[in-house]
Amino acid sequence: MIVLRDVSKRFGIYQALDGVSLTVAPHTTHVLLGGSGSGKSTVLRLVLGLVPADTGEVAVDGVPVGPATRRDIQRRIGYVVQEGALYPHLTTAGNVGLPARARGWSAAAIEARVNELARIVDFRRPLLERYPAELSGGQRQRVGLMRALVLDPPVLLLDEPLGALDPITRTELQGELVQMFRELRKTVVLVTHDVREAFVLGTNITLLDAGRVVQHGTFDDLARRPATPLVTEFLRAQTPPSAMAEYF
Repeated sequence: MIVLRDVSKRFGIYQALDGVSLTVAPHTTHVLLGGSGSGKSTVLRLVLGLVPADTGEVAVDGVPVGPATRRDIQRRIGYVVQEGALYPHLTTAGNVGLPARARGWSAAAIEARVNELARIVDFRRPLLERYPAELSGGQRQRVGLMRALVLDPPVLLLDEPLGALDPITRTELQGELVQMFRELRKTVVLVTHDVREAFVLGTNITLLDAGRVVQHGTFDDLARRPATPLVTEFLRAQTPPSAMAEYF
């Protein structure tokens, strides 16, 4: 379980988070939804201990995140960003196996784990010997997912993981992620500004705006029982105009 209690964070004059409280239940996919600058990515950085909260508390499985606990907590979390943040001088297999090599795994154990993950994310094995520059955007994102999963962490944080992909690839990967999360039973926090992505992937959704929580709930809660007019405005902003309805 991940818990934020009345958390605030400022960077200079910029108030990134202002009294944010939320709870991510185990084995669920919790979507942080909102526009640019709403504070979504800052939440992930606080959970990872990459930056400290100014006020409030962040805890993972009951352990407060801080200098003394940060390293142990990070070992229990897989982290994925746009394009996977891959090392260009390493092959796909090399990128995926890097955390395991740092832990002293044997070559045979790493190879077995990489092959298992390739199956899970539907990544063709011949591609494991290619370098990131030789892969498509969707393939690089799968590599990033495999690397985040290689140590089998119970928690997975994804920061706009599909944001740089074309619409067809993005839709395809959304469906694959749903199946993967269901199979692996991880506690997942996913950051996105895309309403459709929140609908497809989210068990629960937290809508953020200007560093504050606007509403928590399921997609149905937000759509049918909006807490403020902003919720309705945000959801409708990405709905195709009625003039396009005849084409779908």
